[in-house]
Amino acid sequence: MNHKQTILITGANGQLGNCLRDLAKDCQDHFEFIYTDVDTLDITDAKAIESFVVDNRIDIIVNAAAYTAVDKAEEDVEAAFRINRDAVALLAAAAKQHGCHLVHISTDYVFSGEACHPYPVDAPVEPKSVYGRTKAESERAIRESGCSATIIRTSWLYSEYGHNFVKTMLKLGDERGEIAVVCDQVGGPTYAGDLAAAILKVLETGICKTGVTIYHYANEGTASWFDFAKAIMEMGGKECRVKAIFTSEYPAKASRPAYSIFDLSLIKKEIQIEIPYWRNSLELVINKLQAK
Repeated sequence: MNHKQTILITGANGQLGNCLRDLAKDCQDHFEFIYTDVDTLDITDAKAIESFVVDNRIDIIVNAAAYTAVDKAEEDVEAAFRINRDAVALLAAAAKQHGCHLVHISTDYVFSGEACHPYPVDAPVEPKSVYGRTKAESERAIRESGCSATIIRTSWLYSEYGHNFVKTMLKLGDERGEIAVVCDQVGGPTYAGDLAAAILKVLETGICKTGVTIYHYANEGTASWFDFAKAIMEMGGKECRVKAIFTSEYPAKASRPAYSIFDLSLIKKEIQIEIPYWRNSLELVINKLQAK
């Protein structure tokens, strides 16, 4: 590589954005990173994106920004679509116009969750919630833009940053003697730090300059939310008892996929990455949180 490629990371103050910041320090021979969030770049403003991409000579856009409040999206439909679909369409248009590569993070919610075997990347997209629809539409907007892009779908993201299931469980573990967690939704808990490492590996390995590539990325292994919560309490040294309940006993505004397990074979084959087991990554994060 003759010159450093300049990478714009949107949503840089979120879980994934912060994990990318941590790992980017080791990639500065190849890449120059520019971090933005809502206060420094409004990705719903086409002119702002255009001038930012041109002024900073951006080569790659990593879109880690998203509206992720799944239940709130059922009522706040317009805002969810504006951030998850419309802003992505603007980023894709700018990428097409200026020859940038777009890396976009999508979700297991684009699927119905009714499968009984791991979802391959070409499985039919059938979202059952507003959030899922907004993310499915973001993928379609990228394909229709004609830009060069990599879409990485992930699931059950957590980290030492921001708000997430792991931090919530640890807090409840201190406050309560017992909690109830659903046992009939299964998926792949995913550490945002592992996803960040995978994204950087995709960029280092070389990206396809034409068309759209879709990968699935989650930590190895599967768990129910109940299994996940039990592991958090045990690793966190919490006395709190975790009781298993069914989804029907825990009403939520948005429908959750009952089955969110990915076929990870494509990213393993093409990018040649070792994907950590979910329990190992969880232990790492809990140790980081307890060392703070």
